[in-house]
Amino acid sequence: MYIDTHAHLEMEDYETDRDEVIKRAKEEGIQAIITVGTNLVDCIKAVELTRTYRSVYAAVGIHPHEAKSADQNALDQLRKLAKNEKVVAWGEIGLDFYHRHSPPKVQMEKFIEQLGLAQELNLPVIIHSREAHEKVKEVLLSWTGVKRGVIHCFSGDRNLARKLLDQGYFISVAGPVTFKNAHRLKEIVRYLPLDRLMIETDAPFLSPHPFRGERNEPARVRLVAAEIAALKGMTIEEVGHITAANARFLFGLPEMAHE
Repeated sequence: MYIDTHAHLEMEDYETDRDEVIKRAKEEGIQAIITVGTNLVDCIKAVELTRTYRSVYAAVGIHPHEAKSADQNALDQLRKLAKNEKVVAWGEIGLDFYHRHSPPKVQMEKFIEQLGLAQELNLPVIIHSREAHEKVKEVLLSWTGVKRGVIHCFSGDRNLARKLLDQGYFISVAGPVTFKNAHRLKEIVRYLPLDRLMIETDAPFLSPHPFRGERNEPARVRLVAAEIAALKGMTIEEVGHITAANARFLFGLPEMAHE
């Protein structure tokens, strides 16, 4: 059994074949999928999907790209939405200094504010960090509240991984670990303790080899697990079992989730 801890099934990429995508995931042994909203509209869609598909859970929050348009009304609505029983995390939140769709200062303000909202609601956080690792580390290390969450699609170095692990965070690995030139990420995976590791697709993005460049989907989280298994000298079943147990622990997911 596997758990895809980060996908975006609410996005338009799946409007024509969402049923088939979730069916394929089930056939590949994916017992649960967390679909992660990035703005208010998509968070509403994500929660709606949890009512349609038993294996789908949701996270709600404002992505750093959307920070500039997240007013107090949006955050208030998300706070209410987060009380749905199948909302298992607040996210994805964080910093993105690569695209800078929102000014860095605004991203920082919304990041810190949402850490507070997650604590208020007793939800773990899903953290986005792109070209902003030092600032994300600074915020998380200085945060005096509860430190409970996962760094999704990890792209930092070993030192950053160690610092975040020491703070109590989990680290999630996505399709790029399967890329032939991903030497640093592969080395980090060898280093990471299994009891703090999760797997994800970030679908529809970051499709793993040999599907690189195609629309991604949760069924392909098995390819991420297979690469981790090869790097750590384990079976794919062992990786699936351990990473699923980690996800159930952090997100409070039930032991089994069937479509």
